[in-house]
Amino acid sequence: MIKLVDVTKSFDSQVVLNKLNLEIPTGEITAVIGPSGEGKSVLLKHMIGLMRPDSGAVLVDGEDITRLGRNALNRVREKFGVLFQNAALFDSMTVYENVAFPLEEKTRLSPAEIRGKVHEALEHVGLTGVDKKFPDELSGGMKKRVGLARAVLLDPKIILFDEPTTGLDPIICRATHQLIKDTHERFGFTAVIISHEIPEIFDISDRVAMLYQGEILETGTPEDIQRSMHPVVRQFITGSLEGPIHLVK
Repeated sequence: MIKLVDVTKSFDSQVVLNKLNLEIPTGEITAVIGPSGEGKSVLLKHMIGLMRPDSGAVLVDGEDITRLGRNALNRVREKFGVLFQNAALFDSMTVYENVAFPLEEKTRLSPAEIRGKVHEALEHVGLTGVDKKFPDELSGGMKKRVGLARAVLLDPKIILFDEPTTGLDPIICRATHQLIKDTHERFGFTAVIISHEIPEIFDISDRVAMLYQGEILETGTPEDIQRSMHPVVRQFITGSLEGPIHLVK
């Protein structure tokens, strides 16, 4: 579904992505893991065309989006849903208005049809009866669920999750992971999850890719990654203080 070929991106003199290669299989959940500050969010922004690489290609459904103009790129972006780290809800809108927003902007559905779809999406994420609440009345976990309801509403082929459990306690973190897995099983989209949650992320992923110093060091099933003997991978997944990863940058 997504393929990055020799993607390089630098900011001033700092190389963030260094001839990076990665394939995201269709219909699977792929987790991208790695230390903080290694460019995982930058990688995600390249997948949806919010950033263009200095060199290399980004193929979405076989189409190189690095060569597209604005209109064509917007067409490709319609294949995506995104759940941002902070859920990116509009503070001045109610829960209902936040979830309904993409339907009102991008479809010609009647108000009654929109209402039905919004309620169905909120029910799926376990949030019935919160239509009139505002984001500042919600817990962190509830905000993430509202964001997920909005992300799936247009039935996207791909959903990108940028650290969807950041700031959540362990119980809510696990519940959010399970909700992502259940939603994936129901809708069948291709998912990419940026995550630091080790080992929990292994429980919901089909594939895992380890990003370090601008390159994908290793990809495989969760079992493959957990059995890896690569010293950087071993250090990261075990949380060891001894190894090649520098803890202070």
